Amino acid sequence: MSRHLISSADLSRTDIEGILATAESMHDLQRRDVKKVPTLRGRTIVNFFFEDSTRTRSSFEIAGKWLSADTINLSAKGSSTSKGESLRDTAMTVSAMAVDALVIRHGASGACRQVSQWVRCSVINAGDGMHEHPTQALLDAYTLRTRIGELDGKHVVIVGDLTHSRVFRSNVITLAALGARVTVVAPPTLMPSGIDAWSETDGFETSWDLDTVLAGGDPVDAVMMLRVQRERMSGGYFPTAREYTVGYGLTRDRLDRLVARNADVLVLHPGPMNRGLEIAADAADAPQSVVLEQVSAGVAVRMAVLYHLLAGEDAGSTRPAAPGAA
Repeated sequence: MSRHLISSADLSRTDIEGILATAESMHDLQRRDVKKVPTLRGRTIVNFFFEDSTRTRSSFEIAGKWLSADTINLSAKGSSTSKGESLRDTAMTVSAMAVDALVIRHGASGACRQVSQWVRCSVINAGDGMHEHPTQALLDAYTLRTRIGELDGKHVVIVGDLTHSRVFRSNVITLAALGARVTVVAPPTLMPSGIDAWSETDGFETSWDLDTVLAGGDPVDAVMMLRVQRERMSGGYFPTAREYTVGYGLTRDRLDRLVARNADVLVLHPGPMNRGLEIAADAADAPQSVVLEQVSAGVAVRMAVLYHLLAGEDAGSTRPAAPGAA
């Protein structure tokens, strides 16, 4: 594993399985009365979020603190970027304070990779624009493996706003690396441009017809519903919210049909959920839903990522002597 985590493609299957194995031991901490371990004592982690977040930001903060790192939270509104300072200057300023890791969420695709070229510390992508969200994909894989074991040959269906989803992009890469069969479903207007060529390269399937996918072939082992990201949309991607739900929402009826074919089917959602739009309340709260398990797994997985980057055998061994040029 390199000193950064920018894309799920940065991880081999061996890397992924190593992180998930470490996450299992980290998950045990959540059951203890005293949850701290001294693993990252003396390390400093800065969570720098340019976009709003509840789950990701909180779980990274808790992960760092449970590993005994000094954790600092920054937001764009409270930093000099609100005064016009460039991302480069801000990142290099924070790096000059000798921090060990920057956890960054940014609205621009590719921002995290750019920052990694400017700073000395490790950089972890906590979501960049419509690019990727690798730790979300890792926690989704962890949740699935905890429930259904190895993912080789398992059928996972990802449904929703694929065009604007960084979670979808990272999950396709991670799940494929672990041997899962992945089918992605969305209305034509929310299918990313060039997805057919991408699907041939990475080996996943695409469809515009959710009911056909759920009813055809082998039973579905898990269905992941993606949030409709209306804040990123400019224009009409679908006629009405009701029409989207009818065509692509996980309704009670669709869940019943899934369960009839596979009683152990799992329902995932990266959150926050638009209840009544991409997922019905009945489905979100059904016994098959593992949404809260995903949240719990998020802390363990992010602890594992921090451990591998900052305390593993090769941590810091490739750290350059000085930040790169612009």
